[in-house]
Amino acid sequence: MTLDDLYATILSRKDADPSSSWTAQLLAKGPEKCAEKFGEEAVEAIIEAVKDDKTALTSEAADVLYHLLVMLAARDVPLTDVLSELSRRQSQSGITEKASR
Repeated sequence: MTLDDLYATILSRKDADPSSSWTAQLLAKGPEKCAEKFGEEAVEAIIEAVKDDKTALTSEAADVLYHLLVMLAARDVPLTDVLSELSRRQSQSGITEKASR
């Protein structure tokens, strides 16, 4: 499964009955709840990275990616837009890009 596949699955749940899937439940609670859940998962990933537990970090990283995509879908931000931004940034150094913000 690719991120594109996962994002397509998430989008397909936007109008689904919330009782039919976890993704539909999250999306039904609105963008703010989706953002909150993403933050929780990011913190859990940080904790596992600090503990140097590679197995747990792998699991939490998957949760972070999933919840990031749910948050993007909740705000109607296409994954292709994020990938395009990453591609644009690849053409310059990170130091230059950060200074331009």
